[in-house]
Amino acid sequence: MSTTTLPEVGSQAPDFRLRGPGGQPIALGDYRGRRHVVLAFYPLAFSPVCSHQLPTLQRDLDRIRELGAEVLGISVDSYFANEAFARHLGLSFPLLSDFRRQVSAQYGVLMPEAQTSTRALFVVDKQGVIVHREVLEDPRGVPSNEDVLRALESLRGD
Repeated sequence: MSTTTLPEVGSQAPDFRLRGPGGQPIALGDYRGRRHVVLAFYPLAFSPVCSHQLPTLQRDLDRIRELGAEVLGISVDSYFANEAFARHLGLSFPLLSDFRRQVSAQYGVLMPEAQTSTRALFVVDKQGVIVHREVLEDPRGVPSNEDVLRALESLRGD
C-alpha cells in the first residue's frame, strides 16, 4: 500500500481537481455544500475486476443520487481511456484521470510497486468530511456498495 497515510473517517477529504470526460476539470470542491460524493478508486480501465465493480455502482446510482450524492470514479488512466471505458460500460457518472497519481497518494491508496491505486470507496459529506472509507488490501476484491448506501442513509437531512 502507499506510504501516504489514509485519511481518517471524520477528517477533511483532500481536495483535488482532475480531468474528466472530454478533458474537463472536475474538483471535489465543486460539490461542497451541494452534494455528498462517493469516490471510487479503481486500478485500471478495461481490467476484469474494474469491469465488474463500476457497473455495480451504476446499478446503485439512482439510489445513491436519491440520497443526495454523486459518484466520481478515479484511476491512473488517461482521461481518454477513462472516457472510452465509461462508454464501453454504459456508465453515467464521470471517471477522472489521476494520471500523475497525486490524488491516489493523497488518499493513501497508491500501490507504489504497481503505480496504480488499490480498489477503495470513500464517502465525503457536503462539508467535505470523510464519513466512510473502505480500502481493499487485495485489489482483486470489490468494496461494498451496501456500506456506502448505509453511510449515505446516515447523512439524510444534511
